[in-house]
Amino acid sequence: MVRINLLPERRQAARRATSGEAPQVWLFAVLGALVLTVVACLFVQKMKQDELAAVVADNGRIQGQIDGIKKTIANHAEIQARLKELRDRETAIEKLQAARTGPTATLLELSHVLTPGRGPTTDRDKLEQLRRDSPAEVYNQSWDAHRLWLTSYHESDRTVKLGGLARDGEDVSELERRLKLSDYFTDVKLLPGQRIVDSTSHQELFRFELSAKVKY
Repeated sequence: MVRINLLPERRQAARRATSGEAPQVWLFAVLGALVLTVVACLFVQKMKQDELAAVVADNGRIQGQIDGIKKTIANHAEIQARLKELRDRETAIEKLQAARTGPTATLLELSHVLTPGRGPTTDRDKLEQLRRDSPAEVYNQSWDAHRLWLTSYHESDRTVKLGGLARDGEDVSELERRLKLSDYFTDVKLLPGQRIVDSTSHQELFRFELSAKVKY
């Protein structure tokens, strides 16, 4: 009987089979890694697309707000011009109203200044402070206003000139003090005067003039 030893051939066949399976395993591994990479890339791309869509939506919302604001302020200059026109009209009306009522109020104040027992319209705190600091600048409440009378009153561009006669210079000084304390007059100035003899009473009088700015 003849025996044939086939073991070496079987071993070689097994080795060839093993060496043939190794490339297939690597191929599957590479393909698996490639698939995972593609899936990961698709996932990341999807996230970025969602983020981009959110940013685009926010930009659209903000742009809509900007467009709305632009529409709101599109006529801002026109509105400002109208407001200025209204303010100018209001100022003109106030000036006309002041010009109409101001002289009346000024004459009424002047009558208070020249009324016995009364005095100028002034702030009480200011008057009390003057009594403490400068008593000579406070008007005399017991002054007899009949010692002085006005003969002329002229107003132009809110500048008043008063003319009149007084018994003596102290009466004129009293009128000057009262006008300076009044809330209706400012920049009160005593102009040069002179002594005269009245042709009717033959009394010696003092002719005076005062200038002042009126406030209204």
